[in-house]
Amino acid sequence: MQIHRDETVLDSDAVDFESSRLQPVIVFRVHEIALKGLNRRWFTQILRENIAHALRGLNVDNFRSRSSRTFVDLHDLDQWPEARERLKHVFGVANFSLALQCRVRMKSIRSALHTLFKVEGEPEGSFCVRSRRANKNFPKRSPEIERDIGAWIQRKTDAPVDLSNPDRTYRIEILHDAIYVSSDAIQGPGGLPVGVSGRVVVLMSGGFDSPIAAYRMLKRGCTVTMVHCHAHPFVRSTSIEKVTELARKICEHQPDCRLVTVPIGEAQQQIAITSEPTLRVVLYRRHMVRIAAALAESEGAGALVTGESVGQVSSQTLENIQAIGSATDLPILRPLIGFDKNEIVDHARELGTEEISSVPDDDCCTVFVPAHPTTHATVAEAEQAEEQMDVAALVEQSMARQTIFAGDPANWDVNLALNPELASV
Repeated sequence: MQIHRDETVLDSDAVDFESSRLQPVIVFRVHEIALKGLNRRWFTQILRENIAHALRGLNVDNFRSRSSRTFVDLHDLDQWPEARERLKHVFGVANFSLALQCRVRMKSIRSALHTLFKVEGEPEGSFCVRSRRANKNFPKRSPEIERDIGAWIQRKTDAPVDLSNPDRTYRIEILHDAIYVSSDAIQGPGGLPVGVSGRVVVLMSGGFDSPIAAYRMLKRGCTVTMVHCHAHPFVRSTSIEKVTELARKICEHQPDCRLVTVPIGEAQQQIAITSEPTLRVVLYRRHMVRIAAALAESEGAGALVTGESVGQVSSQTLENIQAIGSATDLPILRPLIGFDKNEIVDHARELGTEEISSVPDDDCCTVFVPAHPTTHATVAEAEQAEEQMDVAALVEQSMARQTIFAGDPANWDVNLALNPELASV
């Protein structure tokens, strides 16, 4: 909805749109960034860049900051619903709202509210008005503004006033150069802006855990590169298809999106030939850790991330976690280490990945696996088993057939992962 300057409002107050000079503004409020010290400006700049990426293609400009808030002008109110959905995924934003910037006069406040009713609808239940008057030269004080505007809204909408527990709150902020009129704020994801905490490599499966681990690292400001080790064509391609869809969900939260798929079926076959059956799962996972570490080196990442939770499966006992993690000197972050399965599934439901993760697939660690893998491997046992193989060559062999997905996730072609030779054509 473009605001037409010649639009008139036929009500008892004869609200004058031409004189009100309304400018739609999206207001972002932060939490953690406001607690930062000398580097707060840098955090704010990264947040601005992420917001700009989320709003790309929409008619917005004039980014600016004041105190713990960031503002951007929205020049087409018809784009507000799309902007609202995109902004729900921007980490670092505690909440945001659509405000109308207008001139410093009471008539302009009513004009702005009239437009808000057209965009967001009139209050369906009770309402209240809250005013903050930073400009002490404004002729009315905050209680008077709240009473006058509240009475105007009640006459116009017949909605009841509730000062204790309203269904909707209208906020009026009176500054020296402008007034901002807004309705209820929309909850953002909070956390830190993606990009302020460096890059990590997340080992992604098609299950519930790893997407949530990736999400939690994004919330702490990390840019994530995702890597999926698969056993196709020894098993079905379902896990690759699932991980691609999961990665697309993760990519909603960060500007720079990368997924790397690596076939390890042949390496698993060699590991199975040369090792004790009970150790195979541990050795498979050590191989995947080495692949992720190699990718971290090329990506400039400072840590690996897994979705491991203590005791959830046989490879996630404390002993096995230690034996697997010793395959690299990089720190391995495990944000779900104390979560149980129900908590993880609940989180997946909130994130929107539950349905994707629920699709049955063939995990690569189901290939050449004994009925009873060890739950108490030691680092010494794992290293001794690997003396019978060239682990560096196995990693190089697997990485030679990697497929890298980058850019717009909507354009990713899963066939490249199923046929890695196509990626080099």
